[in-house]
Amino acid sequence: MTSQLHADGTLHHLLTLEGLSRDLVEGLLARAAGFLRPAGTAPARSDALAGLTVANLFSEPSTRTRASFELAAKRLGADVVNLDVHLSSRVKGESMLDTVYTLAAMGIEVFVVRDAEAGVPQFVAESVGPGACVLSAGEAHLSHPTQGLLDALTVIRHRRRVDGCAIAIVGDIRHSRVARSTVQAFSTLGARDFRLVAPAELMPDPGEFPGCQRFTDMDAGLAGADVVMMLRIQKERMAETDIPDFDAYFARYGLSARRLKRARPDAIVMHPGPMNRGVEIAADVADGPQSVIREQVTNGVAVRMAVLEAVGLAIIRARGTA
Repeated sequence: MTSQLHADGTLHHLLTLEGLSRDLVEGLLARAAGFLRPAGTAPARSDALAGLTVANLFSEPSTRTRASFELAAKRLGADVVNLDVHLSSRVKGESMLDTVYTLAAMGIEVFVVRDAEAGVPQFVAESVGPGACVLSAGEAHLSHPTQGLLDALTVIRHRRRVDGCAIAIVGDIRHSRVARSTVQAFSTLGARDFRLVAPAELMPDPGEFPGCQRFTDMDAGLAGADVVMMLRIQKERMAETDIPDFDAYFARYGLSARRLKRARPDAIVMHPGPMNRGVEIAADVADGPQSVIREQVTNGVAVRMAVLEAVGLAIIRARGTA
């Protein structure tokens, strides 16, 4: 497996949060916090990555992740190329590797990859030269590292720290890359009280998420939680359960204002988006005083700026010594 780190311990690729040190994660979060600005003021900008080109290679639909990577790169002075891989020459038979080689020959140094197939970001990282880097923007059901980082930043800004927090994650956990990366991020930062809340059919396999408590009863899982993270439920996934329709799902696993009272009074409500209002979360909760869902989006740009800056500056430094 390709190492995510340079020999000096700095970040080269970001494919997963697994195995990253607490110091590295905390450093990225601190840098991301430095990019945040008060609401209504101009966003942070710099020319730190001027002369670099970032390619967003997305084979899955995305609004938040793709837009935030693009904004992050542009606000750091980089050039950006957006490529819908399923609409590109890959459809004509060109492999992902050939696509990457073509883009690398055009001078692109940073590849942001989102793919529904497991192993694609790692495959690309193994294929690019040492002067390029790969960032995962979501890999199958396995990982979404920048989402895990932005979730951690959001909790820290409200709770000051992650360790000591009781974190309830509710929904389709079996198929959720968000849940996996968020638990990895929070675990690295010292969190130990995780509650996985889902229908039995949407729970992860027994070997996954070690140390996490599992609840099929939502009220029990929310009791005393500091953080409530709701996950999107898709109709085809719900069909795997004995829940007949969206109304029935909301009755059992939807977050209403009444149900939120089971958590701590100062608990925060999170959702990675897109939301199904009235299915996994009530509109008045999504827009309510305990919701930090919009802050997650804001923090996503800052986190992606921190990650892009870390890998981009390493490329620039290597150029200077070549």
